[in-house]
Amino acid sequence: MQLGTQVVWLLLLAMPVACIAWTITHEEVFREPREYCERKSQNCRSLLKRKFFYLFTCEYCFSHYVSAFFIAITGYKLLFADWRGYLISWFAVVWIANQYMSIFGRLRLDIKRERVEIEGVQEQVEAIKQEKQAA
Repeated sequence: MQLGTQVVWLLLLAMPVACIAWTITHEEVFREPREYCERKSQNCRSLLKRKFFYLFTCEYCFSHYVSAFFIAITGYKLLFADWRGYLISWFAVVWIANQYMSIFGRLRLDIKRERVEIEGVQEQVEAIKQEKQAA
């Protein structure tokens, strides 16, 4: 596979990895299992159990496992045709997926901030209207 094709694969393969990792670790649909895992990651006696449950609460950690799964089912290799290609692709997909998640998280934060600002302006407009009606 040519380098350009490998890069396109890298960018595309990181999308579902980011989507799955973000959804499991942040979205409301998985809130209950995530809260259970959070409690277990803090309260289990065994270090191994605590770390296992922590994987489902951290998008960075979880993205490594999702990435490994996708690389295994697609056979995607980056730069090398042997085991090194799998290793490099694994870390590259994780890195790109985490960049996507950072962009998405920042975008959501900006949207939320804009909503709060709009609500504040709307409240000010309502207060001005009420003052005018009272006068």
